[in-house]
Amino acid sequence: MNRASGFYVVSTTLGESVNAFVPHALPPKNPVLVASEFQELNRQAEIALARLAGVSGMVPSVDWLIYSTIRKEALLTSQIEGTQATLTDLFNVEAGFNVGNVDDVEEVTNYLSAFRWVQNQLRDPNGLPISVRLLCGAHRLLLDGVRGAGKQPGELRRSQNWIGGTRPGNAVFVPPPPEHVSELLSNLERFIHDSEVDLPAIVKVALIHAQFETIHPYLDGNGRIGRLLIAALFEHWGLLPEPIMYLSSYLKQHQSEYYSRLSAIRTEGDWQSWVNFFLEGVISAAQDAERNIISVASLVDADRKRLMQSSKSGVNSYRLFEMLPMMPTFTIESVRRQLNTSVPTATAAINELETLGIVKESTGLKKNRRYSYQAYIDLLSN
Repeated sequence: MNRASGFYVVSTTLGESVNAFVPHALPPKNPVLVASEFQELNRQAEIALARLAGVSGMVPSVDWLIYSTIRKEALLTSQIEGTQATLTDLFNVEAGFNVGNVDDVEEVTNYLSAFRWVQNQLRDPNGLPISVRLLCGAHRLLLDGVRGAGKQPGELRRSQNWIGGTRPGNAVFVPPPPEHVSELLSNLERFIHDSEVDLPAIVKVALIHAQFETIHPYLDGNGRIGRLLIAALFEHWGLLPEPIMYLSSYLKQHQSEYYSRLSAIRTEGDWQSWVNFFLEGVISAAQDAERNIISVASLVDADRKRLMQSSKSGVNSYRLFEMLPMMPTFTIESVRRQLNTSVPTATAAINELETLGIVKESTGLKKNRRYSYQAYIDLLSN
């Protein structure tokens, strides 16, 4: 059902006059969006999230589960924007190794910093709520020292931007002029905190993400901040107890449809198809995360049993093994520090795990050796 989702105003940039789109405030109206339109898909999404939350209890430590899932989300949301970093690259940098595509990895690690900062703010009684200030703080961290560092980190744009095309005149989409951005974001913030809106929480997240991407309030990083906002809203409304779902995997797999559904909101007022797409994405992402948790938990459990059944295994090899999910790539020196022990003792602990085939050495060198829990990394990389 078509709705008018906004209006056009003339904006001039780089000497060209273009039609810039200004979205109406949420929720969609004329006609209004009603919960019954999404009842069955929303029910399936809520069940998928509840199952995922339940399965997360299978792992002995929710910390190492979060460690892996937020890194997958950071990696995938950055890949949507064109970075080429891999999970192995990220683990190698965290272990102190050099990588060739350092710029790409820095963008991923910046997302991790922004994500943690937002999570800490939301969990701190004195922290920022979901707000324009929160998003600007995350944006500042996201662009710190990387390729977008010259594009006003942490500040709303003061110039006209555009999406696609080589210039404003042939752009795929021209967001609202800069003088509209502050008011549009204020309206969005009010919608987030309006308890009178009679729509399911997941549907509201879908609307908010689309509206944020339409406003496109920054000169760079809008896609990543918009997807970080999804995770923040899932926490804000208690849809998941921890950030253990990586929705960017689904959005990356369906990237063309992702963009076309957002575009159809602006051109046709088609909120229905976008919300359906988003709900289907949540169902798929939750099911993928559930399968991944089961696979990883099964791998770790099987390897732990092999270690415990080995007559040569000692206490330090047990201690090292329990660190692997949050330290999947390492050196003898990093193990020595983590175990607070000597080099020979750390080496012996690694050798016990290597003999059992749990960890592998990848350099073939006698010095500066590099080890990894490769089966675990491979599972996460799928």
